[in-house]
Amino acid sequence: KLRVTDLNTETVDFLDFRDRVVKIALGHGHLIAATAAQCHIYTVNNWNTPHIFDIKDTANLILLAEKYFVMVDNFSGVQVLNYEGRLLSTAKFAGLRTEFLNSSRLAISNDCLAIIDAGDTKVVRLIDPMSGKMLGEVKHGLEVVEMNLSQYASWAERKLLIIDRNRDLYITKAARVQLVKIGTMVDSACWNDKTETLAALMDGKLHIWYYPNVVFVDKDLMNTTKAVREASEIGKGGQFVSFFSSRCTVRRMDGALITCNISPYPLLLYEFIDRGDWDHAVRLCRFIKDPAVWACLAAMAVNAKELNHAEVAYAAIDEVDKLQYILHIKDIPSVEGRNAELALFMRRPEEAESILLQAGYIFRAIRMNISLYNWERALELAVSHKTHVDTVLAYRQKWLKSVKREESLKRFEQYSQGVEIDWEKITAKMEKEKEEEKRRADAAARR
Repeated sequence: KLRVTDLNTETVDFLDFRDRVVKIALGHGHLIAATAAQCHIYTVNNWNTPHIFDIKDTANLILLAEKYFVMVDNFSGVQVLNYEGRLLSTAKFAGLRTEFLNSSRLAISNDCLAIIDAGDTKVVRLIDPMSGKMLGEVKHGLEVVEMNLSQYASWAERKLLIIDRNRDLYITKAARVQLVKIGTMVDSACWNDKTETLAALMDGKLHIWYYPNVVFVDKDLMNTTKAVREASEIGKGGQFVSFFSSRCTVRRMDGALITCNISPYPLLLYEFIDRGDWDHAVRLCRFIKDPAVWACLAAMAVNAKELNHAEVAYAAIDEVDKLQYILHIKDIPSVEGRNAELALFMRRPEEAESILLQAGYIFRAIRMNISLYNWERALELAVSHKTHVDTVLAYRQKWLKSVKREESLKRFEQYSQGVEIDWEKITAKMEKEKEEEKRRADAAARR
């Protein structure tokens, strides 16, 4: 028998079962209760008519996501089911050992199932919960002891946190693996149930990253978007039990549960952004006057390519250099040009160049490499597309003269001998390229 208490209405319900309940899980509007022979799926709005299905072995682990849940037993393995009890897929791969799986070694979200490979604990396998097919893998340099998936956004923005043997905390996008270290001496870490907020217990303190995606957008704002508070009441070795809304629950080493509250304003900001209500998001930031929330808005706006709101947010936190760059991006006439500059702002030059080359903006790609002092790549593009070779050589000579150095790259010495440098012609060609880009952008806008 289970006793269920609604804390809002203080009503109590008793759920009766034929056998002893061996495993329960509550979350995302559902209660899953597994006995030795059956699994019962309840919705929190109706305790009278659960979905019931038979199971072949005792459940070792049940984890919930918004759309699905995963159940692990030693006979059927790792099963992904919907909340009607229908089996969607079974995860299988070489090295899967169900007896070693727990909530630290397995995680589920709406579009991904993550499992630490027991055969090679440096690898986290990513599996499609609908089909059971492999989506990819995350390889780390050390053994992974804990990991978890964020529940916010879609597959493109899904995040995976990893804690390795040294107790260092890393995060990465599941779709584009790029491990970034954000913490050391970590006891436990947990994602928020509705947003991308991340909480971690590190060196006796509670660290809250309101928008961890900032490390992939504007890493300089990492510390601004983070809150740190003393957690002496938790002590060493605390483990997160849950992180719902603005409240996280931690279990101390002596078994006592400690509840910690965080600022509710970043969660409100997520609500506005999810609805696309950027104007109300700016009003919220102006009302509370918190630099952490302004910094979150700035990073969110850049990530969503909302340049007007990014401009307001960067101005509010006095990031003058970034504000000027956002204004520079807004002046670019073509969409592809703006997207490339935003990719460059996020420190992804390869992606920026790819955007420009696919759109046919060869001169802008060459100019970008010149600005990054990536001289050899700029010359390579100019030669392969047979355009603006003299422009690259001219800017190279100008740079060498400013730093008082002699030419040391053989390819530049080779092309310098056969190409005449005429700054008037180069300037005229550059102006022509700008006019052509503006003309193309105007034509695209009219369509």
